Amino acid sequence: MTEWFVLSIAMAAAAAVVLSIVVVNHRWVRRRLGDDDDPSETPDVLDYMVMMIGVVYAIVLGLAIAGVWEGRSAAQDNVRQEAQTLHEISERVQVYPPAVRDRIRDDVDTYVSYVVHTEWPHMAEHEALSPRGTQLFLKLRTDAASYAPRTDLEGQVYQPLMDDIAAADDARGARGQNAGATMPGVVWFGLIAGAVVTVGLIFLLQIRRTFRELLLAAFFSVLIAFLLFLIWDFDAPYGRGISATAQPFLDLFPGITS
Repeated sequence: MTEWFVLSIAMAAAAAVVLSIVVVNHRWVRRRLGDDDDPSETPDVLDYMVMMIGVVYAIVLGLAIAGVWEGRSAAQDNVRQEAQTLHEISERVQVYPPAVRDRIRDDVDTYVSYVVHTEWPHMAEHEALSPRGTQLFLKLRTDAASYAPRTDLEGQVYQPLMDDIAAADDARGARGQNAGATMPGVVWFGLIAGAVVTVGLIFLLQIRRTFRELLLAAFFSVLIAFLLFLIWDFDAPYGRGISATAQPFLDLFPGITS
């Protein structure tokens, strides 16, 4: 079951629930107040409160969407930095002896292949880096650090190479920190409670069963459901539909097939 199928069900369910409540509420109000009731006679203070609650919730939704989008962008930047640094490592070892150069490049290729094919699904499922990926990266660091430069050119490359490995390790750590959900549970409680209150305000205004009003009520509830889904989808940068991808690794290491 894909995320978009879940979204379609959620939006349809939200619209169905709201419309059902509208119909039931309309019948109940008519029996209680009679046919001579005028729903247009709404106190001014009620209109003001409804407007302010809607504005406040819109601001909260906007901030939540901006926050999770920023987290998703940061996650993609971490992937790009890690891939670029690993590519730089493969290029810097060009001055090393063939045996050392090939060993370090094999370490890089093995690590990248593991990240793309194995660790990425592991992050999506477990919201954490895999121990095997950490071992492969440690092997790369060990092989690069254990070689003693024999020429001035190799000596000039050694420290920048170790700096690149440290930068790749830092990007890997940031990728692990972003693997899980970023929105606290209390924020989700506020978003869902705010959605219930905002949609519930429709009934305070004594909505009727005209086609126009029912259509607007359905569209409004669908919009709220879609925005909440968007926040939920962005909240896991590596694990859901609109997520950060491993494409930077594939672009810089074309030998690693997707």
